[in-house]
This record gives sequence, structure tokens and C-alpha cells, in this order.
Amino acid sequence: MAEATAISKIDTVIFDVGNVLYRWDLRCLFEKIIEDPEELDWFLLNVVTSEWHFQHDAGRALADMVPERISQFPQYEAHIKAYAARFNESIPGPVEGSLALVEQLAADGVPLFGITNFGSELWQGFRPTAPIFDLFADIVVSGDEKLMKPDAAIYQLALARFDVAADQCLFIDDRLENIEGAEALGIKGHHFQQAAMLEAELKALSLL
Repeated sequence: MAEATAISKIDTVIFDVGNVLYRWDLRCLFEKIIEDPEELDWFLLNVVTSEWHFQHDAGRALADMVPERISQFPQYEAHIKAYAARFNESIPGPVEGSLALVEQLAADGVPLFGITNFGSELWQGFRPTAPIFDLFADIVVSGDEKLMKPDAAIYQLALARFDVAADQCLFIDDRLENIEGAEALGIKGHHFQQAAMLEAELKALSLL
């Protein structure tokens, strides 16, 4: 009996959101606003950068970030305001095949959760547009918790909130450092590249 208890079966799936379930690229928004390709590249490297955006993922308020950035780049005031007002346009749609896998897992009764690096305010604007998350029991959002992957603390928080053990979970993320952060705590990781590869992994683990 003790031997059976020691063998843990993975029965729970935890998803990242950006570029796993939904495509995300700031360029998708700003290519609508900036026509010149060289200017667009410069803008994304210097003004509305991924690194600046990640401040919101970490819990910083847009009310602080946006005016500060406008003061640094006043000529781009309208563009910086568009980042906050039109952020959903940087999410052009689902990753091909991924939502179907979520639906299959849910139909089979597999518990589904999420851990996402996503700003609190921007998540509130995006979440209502994505009914797939109705199939999730809970989602830990970095901006709400002021913790970000791959910090061990966000995974520990998620495991406690989801009431699951690390070794019963599969965690899916497109960033290798986030996978490594989860695996350091005993969570099995899948470095997402495409839905077909994830489907094969899910079948190998008898989750599909």
C-alpha cells in the first residue's frame, strides 16, 4: 500500500496564457499605429518595450506607468495611451490548436488551472473576451499577487491555492525559464512550442 502511495500520477494541468493559449505580441497593436517599419522597431525597442510592459505584470499600476512614460517620450503620448486603452489588440487570437486541447481536457474531467504573468488591470480587460477560462477552476495572475514567474513564490502560492501537490501537476509555458522554475519545485514542465507536441505529451501522460 505504501508503494502505491509513493507513485504519483499526474492528473492536473496548469497552463500559462500568453503564447500558449493566446498569441501575444505588442507589435500587433502598434503596427496599426506606426506605419514606418524602422520607427516601429525603434518604438518597440525604446518606448513601449516588453521590459516596460513587464512592470505591469509585476504589479505596477498603469496610472503610474503611463504618465511616467509619457513624460519621457512626450512625442508618443497618444501611442503610450493606446497601450493601456487598446491592449487587447496585442492579443490577435488563440494559438492554433490550444483551445481545443483545453476543451478536451475539461470534457474528460481533468482539473485545469492557470499561472500567468499578466498585469491586473489588463487582465481585467482581457478575461471577459476569453470564455475558455470558464473551464478553469482558478488562475493565479502575477499582477494581482505582485509575484512573477519564474519566482518560486508564485508556484508555491498557486499550489497552495489550487490545493494540489507539485508532483500531480503538469505545467505548460512557452518560456524555458518558467518551466525550470516550476520543475525546481517538483512540478513536471512542458516547454510549449506547438499544440501538436503538447497533445502528444498529454496523451503520453494519459491525460487525453
